[in-house]
Amino acid sequence: MSGVLRGQRRRRDGIVVVGSGTLFISGLTHYTRYVASALSEHTPTSVILMRKLIPRAFYPGKGRVGDVLTEASYPADMEVLDGVDWYWIPSIFRALRFLRRHQPEAVLLQWWTGAVLHTYIVLAVAAKLRGARVLVEVHEIQDTGEAQMIGARRYVQLVGRGLMWVADGFIVHSEHDRVALGDNYPVGDRPVKVARHGPYSHYSVADAEPLRHAPPEAINILFFGTIRPYKGLEDLVRAFEMLASGVDSVWLTVVGETWENWTEPTDLISRSPVHDRITLVNRYVSDAEASRWFAGADIVALPYRRSSASGPLHMAMDAGLPVVLSDVGGLREASAGYKGVALANPEDPADLHRALLAAIQMRGRRFVDSGSWDETAATVLDLVNDVRTRR
Repeated sequence: MSGVLRGQRRRRDGIVVVGSGTLFISGLTHYTRYVASALSEHTPTSVILMRKLIPRAFYPGKGRVGDVLTEASYPADMEVLDGVDWYWIPSIFRALRFLRRHQPEAVLLQWWTGAVLHTYIVLAVAAKLRGARVLVEVHEIQDTGEAQMIGARRYVQLVGRGLMWVADGFIVHSEHDRVALGDNYPVGDRPVKVARHGPYSHYSVADAEPLRHAPPEAINILFFGTIRPYKGLEDLVRAFEMLASGVDSVWLTVVGETWENWTEPTDLISRSPVHDRITLVNRYVSDAEASRWFAGADIVALPYRRSSASGPLHMAMDAGLPVVLSDVGGLREASAGYKGVALANPEDPADLHRALLAAIQMRGRRFVDSGSWDETAATVLDLVNDVRTRR
């Protein structure tokens, strides 16, 4: 331990962020990096990444596991352990040594899937035993796919209470999520802070060469993200058919990977009377390619049936594009202050059609995203201060 005499106890300092790595890449991969990078501007920060989340054969995106899909990286002076595997041996011991060596004041656990629950409990208990505060940042109470499996649902409901019991405080992304957290776990009087996402600026949409199959004169509507039951793509396809029946110069571009064998949206596309005005890219694309699809879009449509937060929403806002967004969960709060949003009722193709017409009136305008990762970091540090003063 550099600078500390042998046998002398080091003062606890800084934060260890625990979150998603790039092997099973997702929006949480980028969020973990963004929040850690922002925190490092204010306090010593290091990172432990979850690497192999589950056996590859059971992962919905197993075909692209291990593909290099991002060039984004952590600051060169930040120590990152990549990472801990679900089966632990030997990676959990490296993580425990990492915690012992850093002796942080706080550990910030990014919570989004039950696949990491057993690891998080061990890291949380180890951190507490060494005097650190444990903070849990809740991105959703439980992954929707996991919630459909009774065993996984009950496991998270029961064992998840142990993780939440150990926590000293919580971060959520909306008041909606604050209520959901309290409804599912006994938070009691422990502090809960609301932190908005910052901009997903690593996509550099403004500098990307536009990619689109739509004709130059067409209004290109982009759906981006995994294709899952809660994403509402089937509602968008039906709304687009209404739109295309009255407006000739519209095009729908769908870029996303099918999960959970949810084929209803792609089946609707193949049978659609306007399928010749729909582009379907049914795979997980790299950051560089995603930037190009966003650069080629005129409008982004996110017709979710439920959601706490949305990476594609923050990508669209960073690009300054008009967004059609379901008024569900925490999405209204996530887009607050962004002038380019047309809200629609969830699971309502007719109202989605109305919102698409409203967004078309904003075509060509660029809007400002008021989100800030520095504000996110400030909220985390406020929470650290709150739990410090409660001891």
